[in-house]
Amino acid sequence: MNPTPETFPQQILIVGPSWVGDMVMAQTLFKLLKSERPDCAIDVLAPAWSRPLLERMPEVRAAVDMPLGHGKLGLGERRRLGRALGGRGYQQAILLPNSLKSALVPWFAGIPRRTGWRGEMRYGLLNDLRVLDKDRYPLMIQRFAALGLEKGAALPQQLPYPKLEVGTDAAELRGRLSLDAQRPVLALCPGAEFGPSKRWPEQHYAAVAEERVGRGWQVWLMGSANDRAVCEQIVERLSDKARQWAFNLAGETSLGQAIDLLAEAGGVVSNDSGLMHVAAALGRPLVAVYGSTSPGFTPPLGERVRVVSIEVECGPCFQRECPLGHHKCMAQLMPDRVVSALDQLTT
Repeated sequence: MNPTPETFPQQILIVGPSWVGDMVMAQTLFKLLKSERPDCAIDVLAPAWSRPLLERMPEVRAAVDMPLGHGKLGLGERRRLGRALGGRGYQQAILLPNSLKSALVPWFAGIPRRTGWRGEMRYGLLNDLRVLDKDRYPLMIQRFAALGLEKGAALPQQLPYPKLEVGTDAAELRGRLSLDAQRPVLALCPGAEFGPSKRWPEQHYAAVAEERVGRGWQVWLMGSANDRAVCEQIVERLSDKARQWAFNLAGETSLGQAIDLLAEAGGVVSNDSGLMHVAAALGRPLVAVYGSTSPGFTPPLGERVRVVSIEVECGPCFQRECPLGHHKCMAQLMPDRVVSALDQLTT
């Protein structure tokens, strides 16, 4: 007998992914669960850095910090955490990572139903084991969403896109960072944690920034502390006139603050990165620049998105660094293509 909505597990622990973009896309699953089981309570076990993201997803009741870093086994720590969670009444755990490690905490917690894709010898740890058909589910959000349905159930024709909610303190944040309150904002996200092959050249970003400042905009360069140097290289390529309207915020904001500031942007240009997915989920006009990777698996999900790329015989290679040394897929993607796409979204 198939379960009715009244008999679905209502207390759910999601074991979340370890990357910003993947966590944004996980909101599609949270939204689907809420539509299928309106009274369910969703908690998400994830790295502490993801809390600002989860706090901006109204479907999530609570974030549960995973104290171990990505890739660490920490068997004793996982056992202690699982036992601590065992008394919270979770009826189902849904595991988004495919690793063996991710299955340990729900098993130690004794959660009755443990759902996930087959991977890394998780037999026994999972008792609702699914076999992934990559042709049926080519997108990451489809693979996440399918775990929220009964085995073999058809996905909705249109899955809900991620949609982050932000607070109203952006004006206070602008003041604290000495940002202009009047000019429209172009946000540039030139970093990429994966590696330099994903990065559009600094001179191209600078050309787009120069053009937009000439129209009366200001430019916010955003990213982590690791991106500060590349952002500074972009600023250094600007004319003196444009430079006074360029603000390097990389490493100056927390993730939560970066999200709230991105929500203020009138346009965003980004590499294939976590902030790209954040901008799409905020509904910002977004131009996503692709080179060594493809939007075929994890595209930015939004109504106001343009993906720009060029065809090269060697790509997409999915390598961290260009194996041929020329970085043609990015170097030959000219700024006028990005400016044109931005114009389509902002005029």
